[in-house]
Amino acid sequence: MFTFAALLLAAQPVTEPEVDWDKEFGVEEAARDPVTGELPVDPYEQSNANADARQFEGQTMAEAFNGQDGIRRIAVRLIELSEADPRIAEIFVAHDMVRLRRTLFEQFCYILNAGCNYTGRDMRAAHADMGVRMADMNALVENLQKAMSEHGVPFRAQNRFLAKLAPMSGMVISR
Repeated sequence: MFTFAALLLAAQPVTEPEVDWDKEFGVEEAARDPVTGELPVDPYEQSNANADARQFEGQTMAEAFNGQDGIRRIAVRLIELSEADPRIAEIFVAHDMVRLRRTLFEQFCYILNAGCNYTGRDMRAAHADMGVRMADMNALVENLQKAMSEHGVPFRAQNRFLAKLAPMSGMVISR
């Protein structure tokens, strides 16, 4: 004879144990470098030429950006704005943001002649298969302009920097 409690227990759905699908299919999570916190990447030749733009001459541009500290703040702010921007946030979801912050700073610092070397990949390799569109690039440029304005970079210096970066769009845009 069944009691009311026994009926309730029998009506409870059976819960299956959670399946670790990554483990089931042999997917291993890449371990971050214990020093840098970056995910490993395939080897490539490191060169300042990978920055895909020539440095400014002299120190005027580096000074307009408030040196390495100012350049770092602008690079970090650009990434923050872009991650929060619904137009392009999806592009950043699956990327190593630790590495991006470092290499974006290095690239800007190198181009602005603020005493850095660029250790990242060239723009074509770094953006391969990302499906970046012109609208995505425009949103990124808007975010860069906002980051530079927020950090007091004079309008003329902003324009000079953007003009230096503009030719890279052909290496980044793929659709």
